[in-house]
Amino acid sequence: MNTTQIMVIGSKETFLVRVVLNKLKDSGYTPVFVPYDINAINREWEKTALITCYMDTGEKPPSAVINFMLDKQMEDEKQLILIGDRDDLAYLKADIPGNLIYRVFERPLDNEEYGKTVKELLGKMESGEFRKSILVLDDDPSYLNLVRTWLKDTYKVSMVTSGLQAIKWLGKNKADLILLDYEMPVTNGPQVLEMLRSDEETRSIPVIFLTGRGDKESVMSVLALKPDGYLLKNIDKDELLEKLNLFFAHKKINE
Repeated sequence: MNTTQIMVIGSKETFLVRVVLNKLKDSGYTPVFVPYDINAINREWEKTALITCYMDTGEKPPSAVINFMLDKQMEDEKQLILIGDRDDLAYLKADIPGNLIYRVFERPLDNEEYGKTVKELLGKMESGEFRKSILVLDDDPSYLNLVRTWLKDTYKVSMVTSGLQAIKWLGKNKADLILLDYEMPVTNGPQVLEMLRSDEETRSIPVIFLTGRGDKESVMSVLALKPDGYLLKNIDKDELLEKLNLFFAHKKINE
């Protein structure tokens, strides 16, 4: 039995909202109704896989609630389904980035289509489709496997051991970030970065160097190449995840 929690937010739990809740329950999910209240939404946020906002006519979420949800979505890119009248939907769509809205339904709601959409979205989430893609380039297979183990539950992680493999991989795939070993035999990190920056298809991909040297001279040499950041290889799992989370959060704010 699927016990995935889905949060339905609205001004009040009306008959039509209960129809949505029952539809979700009958499909094996765990629906929870939450009013337009920041504290109530925050209490259920971490347990929730996706959010549905059901707006009765003229019952739009207050600006404070929209801003709070937007901040939370920016952190983890949790997807949102919107249900409402055309004018109310336009009001929300103007404030929420399109990449955070999975689908919009005008009322009256087609409950069967809504149920199919929820199933489709959860399937994509389970497959990792909405996760950021990170390519890790390092000549040490043991280190690659360690980093992959740390990141695989949060990101889509791919691994290569040489600059040539990285270029070939990027010819067929997209990466949101490249973690690049600074010191490698044959083609080192700076040379790989130069290749990436000289190609129209890859020049805009953020690159963070991985380096085993933390002395001032080494760090200055790394930063002189103007990467998007650097990380010491002795970093632990929690710190790595925290730094990557901050990187993507800052990147989204500046987009």
